[in-house]
Amino acid sequence: MRIAIDAMGGDHAPRAQVESALAAAAEWPDTHLILVGKPERIQPLLGANPPSNITVEPADEVIESDDEPVRAVRRKPNSSMVVAGRMVKEGRADAMISAGNTGALMAVGLLLLGRLNGIDRPALAPMFPSADNVGVLALDMGANMDAKPEHLLQYALMGTIYRAKVHGMDKPRVGLLNVGTEQAKGNELTKAAFDLLNQAPIHFVGNIEARDVLNRACDVIVCDGFSGNIMLKAFEGAASSIFSLLREELTSSWKTKLAAAILKPSFRRVRRRMDYNEYNGAPLLGVNGLVVKGHGSSDAKAMKTAIRHTRTAIGNGLIAALTEEFSGK
Repeated sequence: MRIAIDAMGGDHAPRAQVESALAAAAEWPDTHLILVGKPERIQPLLGANPPSNITVEPADEVIESDDEPVRAVRRKPNSSMVVAGRMVKEGRADAMISAGNTGALMAVGLLLLGRLNGIDRPALAPMFPSADNVGVLALDMGANMDAKPEHLLQYALMGTIYRAKVHGMDKPRVGLLNVGTEQAKGNELTKAAFDLLNQAPIHFVGNIEARDVLNRACDVIVCDGFSGNIMLKAFEGAASSIFSLLREELTSSWKTKLAAAILKPSFRRVRRRMDYNEYNGAPLLGVNGLVVKGHGSSDAKAMKTAIRHTRTAIGNGLIAALTEEFSGK
């Protein structure tokens, strides 16, 4: 397996990317990790004797978080993100991972790799943590702000294949994000999408409210990118606020500090179960190649998780399965 990593994208680049690659190279010696970026910044972090399954691909430009996506991809052809995407297109890598500019990564997927036949809109599909540690695949979470009913149908089909191939699920349950569970609820988009999903060859379980996602009321939740991204940011913000409040309360007096010391292992387990680092690595489903988006603030642990998920997707032939499913559509 050959995975190209955009070593310059993300808040903690390139240290997080290099440290994750070193850890992954030791754990999975069958995987060749290609760090794409500025050698003068990457090499010192690799040390004098880097593992043989890590190499550096030079790229002297960087797409910044505030760059306009399409313009940046076109004007910075030697940026780390574009070079990584080109490696996938040319067959020199089986997949690419980037924690950089989401819009630019979408542009790389569309402009360099192109859409799969039968797919109108690729979708960003991160995993949400769930109370039972299984997680919920959500798409679209921001690749496209608007969507048509047929796009949501494509999301549902791609999500079903992803959970079956990557997570080994038999008949994953698909839900439609909505403001209520009744069929008649929602806007024109969700009403029309409900009918399409109900007739599709998937295990559709109906409308799902956002409050039920973390309890895994379904295995795949589909929505337009605008609603999905709001839900994603709301969950992230709520989790961050809850842990901050707990920390504040549990350190407010000697009694609460004592209680916190006793409960510390339990709190750690809860935090681990809700930690996005454990679910990092959202594939951009629908492009003609495996493109994986890491969270912008990914640390080394989170990036290694993205590498693990990417290995699984490669090993289970995700892109081939998607191509086969949509080739006749």
